[in-house]
Amino acid sequence: MNWFVNDRFGMFVHWGLYSLAARHEWVQTREKMDSSAYQVYFDHFAPDRYDPVSWARTAAAAGMRYIVLTTKHHDGFCLWDSDLTSFKSSRDLVEPFVAACRAEGLKVGFYHSLIDWHHPSFPVDGTHPLRDSSPIPSRDISEYRRYLHGQVRELLTRYGTIDYLFFDFSYANRTEWWGGKGPADWGSAELLAMVRSLQPDILVNDRLGIPGDFITPEQYQPSKPFDGLWEACQTLNGSWGYDRDNLDYKSPEMLIRMLVDGVSKGGNLLLNVGPTGRGDLDPRATPILAEIGAWMDLHARSIRGCGPSAFTAPPDCRLTQNGDRLYLHLFSWPLRHVHLEGLAGKVRYAQLLNDASEIKRVVVDPGETAQNTRMGGQPPGTLTLQLPVQRPDTPVPVIELFLT
Repeated sequence: MNWFVNDRFGMFVHWGLYSLAARHEWVQTREKMDSSAYQVYFDHFAPDRYDPVSWARTAAAAGMRYIVLTTKHHDGFCLWDSDLTSFKSSRDLVEPFVAACRAEGLKVGFYHSLIDWHHPSFPVDGTHPLRDSSPIPSRDISEYRRYLHGQVRELLTRYGTIDYLFFDFSYANRTEWWGGKGPADWGSAELLAMVRSLQPDILVNDRLGIPGDFITPEQYQPSKPFDGLWEACQTLNGSWGYDRDNLDYKSPEMLIRMLVDGVSKGGNLLLNVGPTGRGDLDPRATPILAEIGAWMDLHARSIRGCGPSAFTAPPDCRLTQNGDRLYLHLFSWPLRHVHLEGLAGKVRYAQLLNDASEIKRVVVDPGETAQNTRMGGQPPGTLTLQLPVQRPDTPVPVIELFLT
């Protein structure tokens, strides 16, 4: 788990036939397309601008340390040259992705859908494009289960060491979908055992319906830490796949705050991009990632190797800690002073992390009476930091505190 806890920040890549539709990765089921209607995207998928080296370098420049690629999404289309289906890319797109990640020193992750709307033995359920068919076709999931296990075996035996595997997803008890599927349908225990045997050091998420190595909250920020390791998977604009007309993009400042908030609660952030049908990263995503990268360039040590702190953060702030380094992230910039409970006598030096300029420290006597321009007393044990009036020109300023 060491690399995962240390790195804290990764890129998720959702890419496939749905990128041509350019209106969400669930477009096939949203619009109830059968296989013949969806075939048009298969016939025209020709990613002539696919450049995984550029993807990897963009991720690294953003401060990310691992990338997770959708090898197969719910539509069943495979990005690698699987021996088990003809519903696949005309060339292996996974191999150059793996090579590009390794060349940039990034950990390699695969996403693999447990769902498959294309496979003829995957039983129709409430998620399926054919859910309103009459009659519903009868299908034997044991045939599909063998296919699922066989494809995972291919992915974990063809590309060397794979660091991370994100299965998606079990839904046996989801009331919004009838006919949901879970561990018995996937053969989850046997599948996980095979994964462990083929890649003993791999990290596997929690979506097989049985315990995994980490928990995966999606599209929301947890209000408190989870028991165990966790990673929030988040989008830039609410869609995982390329969504041409979706303009609901989060600001770089919001995304940085989400990253900081997660680390302060012991979690990682897996931030998604949806490349175009030609293979380019969404041009609206790259400037956002560049701004995050500029912040990470100056503030990475408040993220990497850090986790929660036992000290209490002031209002509208977050604390992360790595050994004797405590990092105060200010989501809003107060006038001149910020008060840190329980830290009086425990800090030997303080500085702004962006430029290593000193932040003065004072301890105000608890009995001090406020008068005109004189601050009143603070609770016993409170350390007060004297801030410049001008906020540093960075989305989230960070003060680095060296503990005694």
